[in-house]
Amino acid sequence: MSDAASLGAADPVRRTYEIEDPTNLYFIHPLSARLVPVFAKYGVTPNAVSLIGMGCGVLAGVAYHFYNAHWAAVLGFVLMLAWHVMDGADGQLARLTKSYSELGKVLDGVCDYVTFTAVYVGLAMAMSRYMGGWAWALVACAGLAHAVQSAAYEMQRQEYNFLGWGRQSAALPKLDSRPRGVAGRLHHLYARVQLWASGGAAAFQAEFAARLAADPRQDATLRAAYREAFAPVIRRWGVLCANYRTLGLFVAALIKLPALYFVFEIVGFGAILLILLEAQKVHYRAFLGLKTI
Repeated sequence: MSDAASLGAADPVRRTYEIEDPTNLYFIHPLSARLVPVFAKYGVTPNAVSLIGMGCGVLAGVAYHFYNAHWAAVLGFVLMLAWHVMDGADGQLARLTKSYSELGKVLDGVCDYVTFTAVYVGLAMAMSRYMGGWAWALVACAGLAHAVQSAAYEMQRQEYNFLGWGRQSAALPKLDSRPRGVAGRLHHLYARVQLWASGGAAAFQAEFAARLAADPRQDATLRAAYREAFAPVIRRWGVLCANYRTLGLFVAALIKLPALYFVFEIVGFGAILLILLEAQKVHYRAFLGLKTI
């Protein structure tokens, strides 16, 4: 077994530190790590942790509905931080207990979207009092932009863990295969969205796999080269992680201008995504020595 394969066979409990955003690395995930042994001791499942986090997210949406009161904005922010901690804990717990499942991956993503949907709806209801139907249109467009941006961000992280470390738990399903069951179909659909929003990732992965197949002896070398080249690149994608949205929502609510956040979600984060995708294509071509990808 190659070095990369042996490393991939045993996923770490914590996420891959070299591509982690500093807000996760030094704040959120250390808090999550303190809870994981407690959950494991009492038999709490990763899916249950995801649902607890989603409950915090829904309550955050209720709090943000009353954002005009400073205490409500602060409470909404604290509840969203609690969701972030649980969101980190469910993955750590799954890796610790080796309890991976398609349902778990889908549930984790669903809980993320439910949390932000609750917060967006809570703010939209409040904003509609002075913006009318335009508030709902603005929030709906922001929500769609958020979904695409998040799918692209998670795709880059999955690709790094799969190609850089050979972790099969990070592999995307084959899109030409027939998914089984509701969870399998939902996971299949989510993967399609990820690939659609990932630029040249599919072509790059195909070429990477072809090179490995041509000479399996270069497995460890090629993966190490990939990690060295792409770890700094993937860290840049951290600007699209949920943490900065949580902070942005809090600041916008605190100054009583939540509409500014939704405009930035569409225009600001949208522009950042396009820049990151174009830069990623350049890095793909440079790594493989190709003219196009």
